[in-house]
Amino acid sequence: MSSQFGKFFSISTFGESHGPAVGVVIDGCPAQIPFDISFIQKELDRRRPGQSSLTTQRQEGDQIEILSGVFEGKTTGTPIALLVRNSDAKSKDYDNLRDCYRPSHADFTYQSKYGHRDHRGGGRSSARETIGRVAAGALAKLFLQDTRVEIVAYVSQVGTIDTKIDPLSITIAQVESNPVRCPDPDVASLMEKFILNVRKEGDSVGGIITLVIKNAPVGLGEPIFDRLEARLGMAMLSLPATKGFEIGSGFAGSALLGSAHNDLFTVDNNQVRTISNNSGGVQGGISNGMPIICRIAFKPTATILTPQPALRSDLSIQNLQIHGRHDPCVVPRAVVMVEAMAALTLADFYLEYKARKP
Repeated sequence: MSSQFGKFFSISTFGESHGPAVGVVIDGCPAQIPFDISFIQKELDRRRPGQSSLTTQRQEGDQIEILSGVFEGKTTGTPIALLVRNSDAKSKDYDNLRDCYRPSHADFTYQSKYGHRDHRGGGRSSARETIGRVAAGALAKLFLQDTRVEIVAYVSQVGTIDTKIDPLSITIAQVESNPVRCPDPDVASLMEKFILNVRKEGDSVGGIITLVIKNAPVGLGEPIFDRLEARLGMAMLSLPATKGFEIGSGFAGSALLGSAHNDLFTVDNNQVRTISNNSGGVQGGISNGMPIICRIAFKPTATILTPQPALRSDLSIQNLQIHGRHDPCVVPRAVVMVEAMAALTLADFYLEYKARKP
C-alpha cells in the first residue's frame, strides 16, 4: 500500500494538507518503550511551519494527540495512533487552482490517475503529510536508544553554496544552532542570506541534506531486493521534493579505480573496521559497522510567486500567479524528515535482525 512503510516496525500515514487533521498509525512497536511525548513534540517543532523567516508562514502549533497504544507513559504493543489537527489552513488561497495545474506539482498527475483531486494545498501530495512520519520517526528514535545508534542529518548545500565540514564531527546541537540547520556557521550565514534573497525575488532554491548514522550494528539489511541502501533510498526518495540519493562515494565513486575505491580492512580493539569508507557503511546490502553516510537532493520548491504559464483542465495555457504561503527552500525543515525516515528504516531492520539472530 502506498501510504505504508515498514514490515516489522510499520507505519501508515493519513490526512491532507487542508483536511481536519493528519497523523499516523504505528504497528509493531514493542511494548514497554518509554513514550516521551515531549521529545516527540520537540521533533515535530523542528518540522513545524512558521519557525523562521526561511519557512512558510503558515501558523500551526502541530500539537500531538495520542489516540491509542500508550498507557502510563509506555507503549502497550498494540497499534499506536497519533494525530495532529490542522488549524491554519487558508483554502481560499487556492481557489484559482481548481481548474489549473501548477508547473512541477502533482496536480496534473493526481487528476490524470484518480479523475479528481484536492486542489487545496496539494491535498495528499502536500509535505504536511510528513507530520505522521516525523512523529513515528521520533518514536523509532526512542526505540533505538538502547542500541547506541546515532542519527543526525544536516543541510550541506543550498543552491551552489556548500560546506566541506566533516560529517562525522556533526552534533544535533550544531545543526539546531541556526535556522538553516547547517552546522558550519559561516556557510550557514551565506545560505540564509541567499534563501532570503531568493524569497524576495519570488523564486525558490533546492539543496542537499547529508545523513550520518553511527553505531549501527553489523548485519542490518537483507540480500538482493531488501538491501539496506535500497530501503534507505526508497525511504528518502519517498519524501516530497526529493530527486536524488547516494550513499558512500555515490556517483563520484564511478570515476575511481577499484584499487582506490576498495575499503581495506583493519582490526581495532578486536573490532573489524575499514580504513576508508567509500561503501558508506553498507556492503552487499548489509551494514558493516562503519558510519552510514548518505546524501539526499531536494529540488527547488515548485510553488513560486513569480507568474508562470500553467495548464488548465480544458488544455489551454494561462498565466498563473500563485498565492499562499510556501517555503522558498525546503531543506531546513526537511532535516528532521530525513532523520525520521532513517530511524524508521533502522527500527524495522533492527527488529528483523533480532528475530533472525541465533
